[in-house]
Amino acid sequence: MIKNIKQHQLNLGEKVGYACGDVASNFYWRVFDVFLFIFYTDVFGLSAAAVGTMMLVTRLIDACSDPLMGAIADRTNTRFGKFRPYLLWGIIPMIAAGVLTFTVPDTSDSNKLIWAYGTYIFMMLAYTFINVPYGALLGVVTGDSQQRTTLTSFRFIGAFSGGSLVAYMTPELVNYLGQGDEALGWQLTMLTYGLVAGVLFVITFLSTTERISPPAQQKTPVLQDLKDLTQNSPWKILFVLALIIMMTISLRGSSGTFYFKYYVERPDLIGSFAMAYMIALAIGAASTPLLTKFIDKRRLLMILMTIVALLSVIFYFVPSDNITLMFILQIMIGLALGPKSPLVFSMYADTADFSQWRTGRRATAMIFSAAAFAQKLGGALAGAMIGWTLSSLGYIANQVQTGSSQEGIVLLMSLLPAIFAAIAVPVIYFYPLDDQQLKKLQGELLIQEKIAREALAQQELVKQENPNTAEDKTGAVNA
Repeated sequence: MIKNIKQHQLNLGEKVGYACGDVASNFYWRVFDVFLFIFYTDVFGLSAAAVGTMMLVTRLIDACSDPLMGAIADRTNTRFGKFRPYLLWGIIPMIAAGVLTFTVPDTSDSNKLIWAYGTYIFMMLAYTFINVPYGALLGVVTGDSQQRTTLTSFRFIGAFSGGSLVAYMTPELVNYLGQGDEALGWQLTMLTYGLVAGVLFVITFLSTTERISPPAQQKTPVLQDLKDLTQNSPWKILFVLALIIMMTISLRGSSGTFYFKYYVERPDLIGSFAMAYMIALAIGAASTPLLTKFIDKRRLLMILMTIVALLSVIFYFVPSDNITLMFILQIMIGLALGPKSPLVFSMYADTADFSQWRTGRRATAMIFSAAAFAQKLGGALAGAMIGWTLSSLGYIANQVQTGSSQEGIVLLMSLLPAIFAAIAVPVIYFYPLDDQQLKKLQGELLIQEKIAREALAQQELVKQENPNTAEDKTGAVNA
């Protein structure tokens, strides 16, 4: 039920507190995005093709769990709300899963592969358990579209700031904590990240408030929630868009480590390169509220993805010794991609309003979990593409790469992401909810909720005045 939007003016403490949750998430997600693939090939000892297939299979399994988690969260009712309790319940499983995923067992190659499948599935399920409710929290903290954009900007400033620390510190921490034992270094690094993430999730739990709830008399069959999604045209467009953009981001993120280790032959620059990119993303995210005051969300996204596509094409032609130009282009791509996440996630919250306006039902966590499904599916396809491409071109871990293998690494950093960024532009064009439509829609929701509250109050009054005939009179009121 949407309360008066004027009551939803969020203070700085709540915005920062909410952002802490995505700082916590990025102690895991950024490790997956930047380092996991090369960990599996160069430390764990799996082939690139095996890792690519594993990424696809495990993330498909995990992606299917997102709508289920969304359905569970939507049906959770506690004195702390629907979504906030999961920020506490999910801490211990997430810490354990992170350490186990980055543990290298002393066993045969086939058993190692089984271990990798099992622990990575556990890791992604633990991440889903805490991150789907965290994402859905955005849709119930405020009902104002501009404030959602602002809150999402804070969220992704936190995400990209945390990601910057992870990108820069991880190689250093692994070396320091492992003292020459790289496998041990990864274990202890993930334990450290998990403990810090746990504290940050507690801060988010304590500093946020759930203000929007489903309509009071809403029935909650899961199949109806899924049916509502299939009839939510703005959400369907965002689903496709999230998948495409995630492939753009994941291809560049995961292949960057290979690019500097084997093409540029400067592995010492991996952390600095990734950190520069994450800082640029944070600056881009911070600029989102200002940009959306002058440019409609849909048009802004189209402009930004066009820029990303063009810059990625230029990246292909950068020679291996021009480090300065690599950093400049990477920073420019980060600035262009930074507003993407705040824009898209605030648009998901808008589609939850659209669904309630259209159907009279609200399933916020289902909408955000299905969005996570699209992102993970995009990441899975990107991971598989990287593994299969490297394997087909003769990649061998910790060896000097052949010309074809180096060419494949460059393509994964430049032209292939450019193609997906370009595809995103016409997809965004068909997104139907502009600012004017949203204002009209949310105004009608407020009127509907006012009428519903008055009807409920009248029903209660009828029951109190004449309990024996309350059922008949209530039926008349409902009619």
